[in-house]
Amino acid sequence: QVQLVESGGGSVQAGGSLRLSCVTSGLPFGSNAMGWFRQSPGKDHEFLSAISASADNTYYADAVKGRFLISRDNTKNTVYLQMNRLRPEDTGVYYCASDRHGMGWADDWDEYDYWGQGTQVTVTF
Repeated sequence: QVQLVESGGGSVQAGGSLRLSCVTSGLPFGSNAMGWFRQSPGKDHEFLSAISASADNTYYADAVKGRFLISRDNTKNTVYLQMNRLRPEDTGVYYCASDRHGMGWADDWDEYDYWGQGTQVTVTF
């Protein structure tokens, strides 16, 4: 049974930082690319970032480039999203997702194979 479990969300003031974690089980983590998405009320899932299976490729949406950093630890089956200089518009439910193709270029929700349940991030003024 594949599981992806996010943690690290919470409420933070604008300009602050949060670090999200996503622990996986039941899949060959070291051969899967991983991605992060978020969903704000009334909006579709928005791609944020992806990292290839070997961590040699990373990919960011323009909205978060320069503020967010994706990383992974294949010994812990975990992917991280360090979020800095947070803005109120970053508020939403954040999801991690796995992609068996491994390259780290997928930026569409439907291109991924498994998704976590999400963790809420709220950024206040």
